[in-house]
Amino acid sequence: MANVVRAALVQATWTGDSESMVAKHEEHARAAARLGARIIGFQEVFNAPYFCQVQDPEHYRWAEPVPDGPTVTRMRELARETGMVIVVPVFEAEQSGFYYNTAAVIDADGSYLGKYRKHHIPQVEGFWEKFYFRPGNAGWPVFDTAVGKVGVYICYDRHFPEGWRQLGLNGAQLVFNPSATSRGLSAYLWQLEQPAAAVANEYFVAAINRVGREEYGDDDFYGTSYFVDPRGRFVGDVASDTSEELLVRDLDFDLIEEVRQQWAFYRDRRPDAYEGLVRP
Repeated sequence: MANVVRAALVQATWTGDSESMVAKHEEHARAAARLGARIIGFQEVFNAPYFCQVQDPEHYRWAEPVPDGPTVTRMRELARETGMVIVVPVFEAEQSGFYYNTAAVIDADGSYLGKYRKHHIPQVEGFWEKFYFRPGNAGWPVFDTAVGKVGVYICYDRHFPEGWRQLGLNGAQLVFNPSATSRGLSAYLWQLEQPAAAVANEYFVAAINRVGREEYGDDDFYGTSYFVDPRGRFVGDVASDTSEELLVRDLDFDLIEEVRQQWAFYRDRRPDAYEGLVRP
């Protein structure tokens, strides 16, 4: 029998407040569960606007502890209710002065499996993230979930191949890439980089982008979220570039082993020759 995982992602428009934003994602998750999805992921800092378009201390108010803050606690309840694994990206407050761009991973029974903290932090016009976030320091975890081995790589991380590879070496079968990327900056890379990473590392990728404009700047988030398989092929259609959308797709995890046997990229790696890659 094929090892097929029905997976979901949400690209959402900002509602104007955190409570309604979380409630909207809960309804999307329930809809995905009714369609048979077993795992779902949300966009970068899903319960807030993309406040990094500006540099203003008022936006530290969006930060909360992980896993004991209100949003992750609520998502654990949702996971228990729906029986789905949930990838929950939030603004994490570890302690005073220590803030991270983080995604919590919750198993289908509501148990908290751990967190990924974004490693690569941009600081360019419209994406002033170094004002808010410290670089991730929690490594490249791959979580053993009810549906398989799941990793996370957040937004700007996707431009750096090293993390994609480390997640593959750590056993990932599916990597979620929650993002907030705008039409004018690097849209042409959006349907190039994640499929290339899926091919190079021979796993599935869920690429999630926000959609629409928000009140803190001119960024035009263009959606077009998708799932891509280990051969670099989109699984079903890509989402709208203008509208909110829930995507539900069947991912055949047996394809991972098939591709790894056929292309053998992991066999032919040369870590003995890569010393220069980690020199400062």
